[in-house]
Amino acid sequence: MSVIEETQLRGTLIAIDEINDRGGVNGRPIEPIVYDPGSEIRSYGQYAKRLMVEDGVSTIFGCYTSASRKAVLPVVERLDGLLWYPTLYEGFEFSPNVIYTGATPNQNSVQLCKALMSQFGNRFFFVGSDYVYPRESNRVMRELVRNNGGTVVGERYLRLEADRSEFVPLVREIKQAQPDVIFSTVVGESTTFLYQAYHDLGLNPKTVPIASLTTTEAEIRAMGYDVGEGHYTAASYFQGIETARNSSFVSHYQKRYGDDEPTNMCLEASYFQVNLFARTLEETNSLDTRQLRTFVMGAEFEAPQGSVSINPVWGHADVWTRIGRANRQGQFDIVFQSQASVKADPYLIGYGRCLENC
Repeated sequence: MSVIEETQLRGTLIAIDEINDRGGVNGRPIEPIVYDPGSEIRSYGQYAKRLMVEDGVSTIFGCYTSASRKAVLPVVERLDGLLWYPTLYEGFEFSPNVIYTGATPNQNSVQLCKALMSQFGNRFFFVGSDYVYPRESNRVMRELVRNNGGTVVGERYLRLEADRSEFVPLVREIKQAQPDVIFSTVVGESTTFLYQAYHDLGLNPKTVPIASLTTTEAEIRAMGYDVGEGHYTAASYFQGIETARNSSFVSHYQKRYGDDEPTNMCLEASYFQVNLFARTLEETNSLDTRQLRTFVMGAEFEAPQGSVSINPVWGHADVWTRIGRANRQGQFDIVFQSQASVKADPYLIGYGRCLENC
């Protein structure tokens, strides 16, 4: 998971640096304590407990996979901490001890399904990593596809540590199934292996693209720009957003980490959630979880993706919906974006209306 988790850490640290450069929060600097679970799910819960019990920390930023979030969740609930989770996820969860700042299915899957069926066809092949997020995200996408007259012609899962050789027979199977679209919920390093196998076996993204919710600029860079070109991702943020706010964010990030280092949606969410936390802490002047949560509900921030807020009903962020197509420069050309942030609907209560109107 380092290909994306490293960028989440960077987004967190750059936000902390900016806040401290402005004098900190009420005259006090934010001091990060950082642990690396090394992609071992059990370690996430162990480090969360260590942070809260030994280090005296009540507010935690982190986790990429849903499996890692679910390992931390019982710890923060039992010890009354607050986890800020900066990753898109499968939805259908609520906790008073979590602020969710990534997209939920109504903010990415709904519009992506609509666009893919309109442009490419209604035969989908699902491929994912074998854990909770891909299986649950595919459950949602399967319902969207079938409710709109489409079919799922295949569904396969590979282990998180799957290497490149394991994707070659999978792509051959996909090729035989003749789908119109490949919907990928493969995550981490394995993402690069899927796209490379696709490229090596001569499939054409102009006719049968891979569409994803998890393939960011970081994964495109790792797999090779030529390999990623033409494939689609639905995300709240892309580096190519043409606004002064985003240009400043990208410039600041690349000044610290290198001119060739791309930003991505998980990095951006990691960045804006720390800023929301700092503003809330300034108001409360307290790290008490209940006070922080009460004050952050409805809070707004002008993030690089655009104006975002924490939805007071769910504790999830109202973020933007965008669809991007990867280009030869390793960036995404934005082919669709919402007119404003989209209200979080983690339980898809209103998704049927969205399919008709969004």
